[in-house]
Amino acid sequence: MFQLGKTLVSEEIIENDFVCNLSACKGACCVDGDAGAPLEEKETEILVDIYAKVKPFLRPEGIKAIEAQGAFIKGEDGEWETPLVNKSECAYVIFSEGGIAKCGLEEAYEKGVTKWKKPVSCHLYPIRVKEYSQLTAVNYHKWQLCDPACQLGESLQVPIYKFVKEGLIRKFGKKWYKELEQAAKDHLTST
Repeated sequence: MFQLGKTLVSEEIIENDFVCNLSACKGACCVDGDAGAPLEEKETEILVDIYAKVKPFLRPEGIKAIEAQGAFIKGEDGEWETPLVNKSECAYVIFSEGGIAKCGLEEAYEKGVTKWKKPVSCHLYPIRVKEYSQLTAVNYHKWQLCDPACQLGESLQVPIYKFVKEGLIRKFGKKWYKELEQAAKDHLTST
């Protein structure tokens, strides 16, 4: 781990490669698991505010889950998250004709209907952020489902922190990301 301002960053996001391989995994990270996507407090309000605009992009099962549970829920760990359909896929998931899970929130954003892309936790994946009282931890979340993404990232030589650059800038800002790039350069030349 190394510190950048008030963040503790795992070297794993520099040392490991990753590029989503949707043709291999079919977006399984949005479908498998036992919890919804982690949400920041301010994102819960956004989901409520944009729901009417996003609703036409969602599947009937997702709409039913959201209208029964709410636009967001408090998970078993006490943190905010997206609701699930049948305790499995995210309620905001939609599927392409090829059966690939996609984000209905992102679809609405790409069509210009909303100005909010998706939860920052999704934008950052496979990075997970954990807020503590004094510091924020920035870690790599390893999941076997993502083995094809690791293999593709390795073949393309794209480290995790570069793959999620947009999400990291969204979360921590351009200045922080430039510091991360320098830390990565320093780390790789020292090993």
